Amino acid sequence: MNALSPRARLAVVLLAVLLLGGGSLGYVLRARQQAAPQQTTADASFTLAGPRLYYRDGDTGRVAYQADPTTAPVIGGPSCERFHAAGDTALCLQRRPGLPATADAVVLDRQLRETQRIALPGIPNRARVSASGRILAWTMFATGDSYATSAFSTRTSILNLNTGYLIKSMEQIPLTIDGTRYHAPDVNYWGVTFAADDNRFYATVATKGRTYLVQGDLAAWTATALRENVECPSLSPDNTRIAFKKRVTDGPDSPWRLYLLDLRTMTERPLAEPHSVDDQAAWLDDNTIGYALPTPDGHGTDLWSVPADGTGTPRLTVPGASSPVAVL
Repeated sequence: MNALSPRARLAVVLLAVLLLGGGSLGYVLRARQQAAPQQTTADASFTLAGPRLYYRDGDTGRVAYQADPTTAPVIGGPSCERFHAAGDTALCLQRRPGLPATADAVVLDRQLRETQRIALPGIPNRARVSASGRILAWTMFATGDSYATSAFSTRTSILNLNTGYLIKSMEQIPLTIDGTRYHAPDVNYWGVTFAADDNRFYATVATKGRTYLVQGDLAAWTATALRENVECPSLSPDNTRIAFKKRVTDGPDSPWRLYLLDLRTMTERPLAEPHSVDDQAAWLDDNTIGYALPTPDGHGTDLWSVPADGTGTPRLTVPGASSPVAVL
């Protein structure tokens, strides 16, 4: 039998690679697709102005807005995994291609021009800007990518634009639970929301399989647990109520319901959304709460809204969208 030529031997090797390593080849192709360049800057005419509803468009990954529910959406913002804005500032979390997972926290002005960029490890998860636009917070998944299991770890940072000071990890803040200073290696913070004074904040703390709503004081550098089973708080514009997701079942299937907490009475009530909401809700106005839900095919999310008083029914607000924020 004649020996194969070098060209033939190369063809055999390539065929074997394709047959035996199809999964790996597919992974490489997907990785290259995911690494495609993003639209990291906004179009020149795309700025923050109000009143408008801004959000992340699921088809393009770019920030879009609607000035009115009856008008067509305008897509022209930067590509963001998470987006939030208030005052004269926007925060865009941009995921970088490649492994391990990394991202950038990009600070933007009212013309959506970049003013600062901070490199981050992990997967973008939550973003918030205080009402003044001067205090920013973001949460990254350090490990894992879902709150539905215990196999995750987060890192939450706070940036003060007034002073330029960056708190790289909120785990540094002294924590009090049940009146006692608390220490544990498994403490995780996420889902920050700021009061109007740019000093008081609320966030979720998880430890020992429990979650707590904490109230923090940046100037005093303290955080105190207020109650259990509160995740991803979102403070109302009048600073008196918190929308949050509450765990209602154990396990990863439909674990949460959307609730509202009155900070004056510390009483809570469920909102009219019957589905499990894994999102940090946003106040679209004083009486309306917006949030993302998975699309029926599970390949994206839609924006929904519901009255904040527990009445009414959920309303589909923007199909194929996430990260809602009302800009005035």
